[in-house]
Amino acid sequence: MTFYKQLNAVDKYILWCCFFIFFVNGLYSMVFGSILPLLSDAYSLNETVSGMLLSSHQAGNLIAGFVAGILPLYYGRKKSILFLSSFVIIGFLLIIGVGTPLVLLFAFFFTGISRGSISNFNNKTVNDITDSNPSALNFLHSLFAIGALLSPFLVILFGQLFGLNGWRWLLVGIIGLIVVSQMMFFNMPIEGDILAKDQTTKEKDYSFFKDSLFWNTIIIIFFYLCAESAITGWLVTYFIQSDLLTIQQSQMISSLLWVGILIGRLGCVFLGSRLSRGTLITLISIGSAIFYGLLLASNSVPMILVSVLGLGISMGGIYPTAMTIAGSSIKKHPMSLGWILVIGGLGGITMPIVTGYLAQTFTIFWGMAAIILAIFMMLLGVFWYQFVNQRKEEI
Repeated sequence: MTFYKQLNAVDKYILWCCFFIFFVNGLYSMVFGSILPLLSDAYSLNETVSGMLLSSHQAGNLIAGFVAGILPLYYGRKKSILFLSSFVIIGFLLIIGVGTPLVLLFAFFFTGISRGSISNFNNKTVNDITDSNPSALNFLHSLFAIGALLSPFLVILFGQLFGLNGWRWLLVGIIGLIVVSQMMFFNMPIEGDILAKDQTTKEKDYSFFKDSLFWNTIIIIFFYLCAESAITGWLVTYFIQSDLLTIQQSQMISSLLWVGILIGRLGCVFLGSRLSRGTLITLISIGSAIFYGLLLASNSVPMILVSVLGLGISMGGIYPTAMTIAGSSIKKHPMSLGWILVIGGLGGITMPIVTGYLAQTFTIFWGMAAIILAIFMMLLGVFWYQFVNQRKEEI
């Protein structure tokens, strides 16, 4: 990691804090899918309420991406992130002890607030201190993926250790890690005071809306999240309803996708210092299109294994690499990151619904096939950067 060697001691400390915090963020952000059946049994929730809980979490995540970009302009970065990231503790305590649907909806919303605010803070901080280095952003998101991978295994482990209350004890353990994260935020040598009036006016400048790199990033991330959220959300159902795999095989394949994403992000850490960001994101985006097409054409277990692993490896580096494209806007205008996360996050909410509607109206295959359109639009955004905006930067 050549970017790390160029940093001073203070920036290295901040970077490692961000790395640990994002690992914890991945751990608790992805734990909900694993504990939801246990939560539903414990509190006698129906499928509609369970789905609303997940939507509530995503809503909190979406809103936080915007709020976390504005709040520091009035209260400072440290006070803002300490406040927003603490909501997950409240949310977990409510989930552990209260089972009424309304309270659970607020609890899941609170966890989304923390997830989105931490994502905003870490992406901006790592982007700033490494000068938009793709390797640094990919390594950051690799740690998120590691946390996400560990979540289901920890749910199983705590279930074996503590029985039916295992998920509750796991959430208690995660709260402990969150407290450590809070201490790291508190000790970070970042500004903790409100910005000066003239500085605030400058930071509230909306001129980034005229920046082509800002919109280029939004297009790529919006359609990438369309594809990612629909694929990860519907992949297991697709294999089962298409009679391609058993339930157990489908769940294992879903885990294989995350293994591929982790490999892809770590691979981009290595390639990020050797290729331009335009070349890197073009190669992995084309790879995603190829492997997704192969996935839809797969009718045997070996083909499915190759296509899913290849898809994960190709997808893994797209989001963090795309975030570096608007690096100059994010560094100059903190609010721009909030807009990127909010508008991009709408893609993650929209496409799963479209896929579900098409699956219900036609078949699950046509619902999954619609994701090709999102990948195609993402490719257009990638080509726009590769052949137009990147060349402008080099002039």
